[in-house]
Amino acid sequence: MRAVQSEAVERAVARVLEGPALEQAVKRALESPGVEQAWDRVLASDEAQKLVERIAEAPEVRAAIAAQSAGLLEDIARQVRAVARRLDDAVERIVRRVLFRRQRSEPTDRAGLVSRALALGIDAAVINIGFFAASALIALAASVFLADPEGISTPALALGTGTWLVVGATYLLVFWSLAGQTPGMRFAGISILTDGDPRLGFWRSVRRLVGLVLATIPLGLGFIGVVLGERRRGLPDVFADTEVLYAEPAPS
Repeated sequence: MRAVQSEAVERAVARVLEGPALEQAVKRALESPGVEQAWDRVLASDEAQKLVERIAEAPEVRAAIAAQSAGLLEDIARQVRAVARRLDDAVERIVRRVLFRRQRSEPTDRAGLVSRALALGIDAAVINIGFFAASALIALAASVFLADPEGISTPALALGTGTWLVVGATYLLVFWSLAGQTPGMRFAGISILTDGDPRLGFWRSVRRLVGLVLATIPLGLGFIGVVLGERRRGLPDVFADTEVLYAEPAPS
């Protein structure tokens, strides 16, 4: 024991570990046919497959993958919001220059036209996806239970259009009333407020919906106040006495 613990033995072991001899020996061992065959047998075994499946099904791995996916989506949303806000200011400057209106002297926390259009587009996509999925199921049921499903195409078109409008109106009313923010607005980073409260209530949401319809009918001219007004309020905001603000600080 005294000999093994001596400084001379310690220095000798250190020289062996630091020298090329050990590295060469390990390299020769790893490159030998026996080691390769052993690895092939291990990887082809049922135990290795079960180990991989157990690791893949582990709650920790699933949680890590979900967190990574959520982080990626949030990074994408953050970049999209930054671009939309820059476009808000750019579109406002262009429209004011064309109409010979005074440019904004200070930055604002009110949401501009591009951010609102982005949120509305995402909400329309969500509504359409759900509506088309339901329509496909209804069409499938009609083809199974009706002898001549093609004969009801015109009434079905009228009914489908009316249903789409009702679903879209309900979608907006529910999210505006309860949260002041639709999923599309959440992605775009904007929110509706009235007197500092994000919950608009049902009747105020109805007034905002009426203003949205009236603003859209004349080719969207009801939204001109978003680019010309200092508070960036369109006809829906005037009808419901609301403000649309950025829901978070501007990204750097």
